[in-house]
Amino acid sequence: MSVRLRLRRVGGKKDPVWRVVVADQRSPRDGRVIETLGHYNPQTAPSTVVIDEERARGWIARGAQPTRAVQKLLKIQVASAKAAEAPAEEAPAAEAPAADAADSSAEGETAADPAAEAAEATEGEPAAADGDA
Repeated sequence: MSVRLRLRRVGGKKDPVWRVVVADQRSPRDGRVIETLGHYNPQTAPSTVVIDEERARGWIARGAQPTRAVQKLLKIQVASAKAAEAPAEEAPAAEAPAADAADSSAEGETAADPAAEAAEATEGEPAAADGDA
């Protein structure tokens, strides 16, 4: 018996919501499953991916083969978990961009001055008539 980690559609018409399940590869897409490991909702912004990684790794260790879609979802969840942990550890690094933003706003003021000068210079010139071209 070949076991796969794959997606099972549970959403309504034109409203797909998927469950990440462990199933025999011979069973139909929405048929009998061995275990449900999580869910995936592409309709939310950002997409919701919730998978029990510990159980998934256990099934993979026992020989279950994840489909390409499930492999991508596992990578996404691992990446988002690492991203969620990183800002908590790097709190002092968050202060540095605030100082850079203040410097860039000062540069923005100097960049706006030439545009303002150009606008003032064109105010003194007479406007060309549309029919004179």
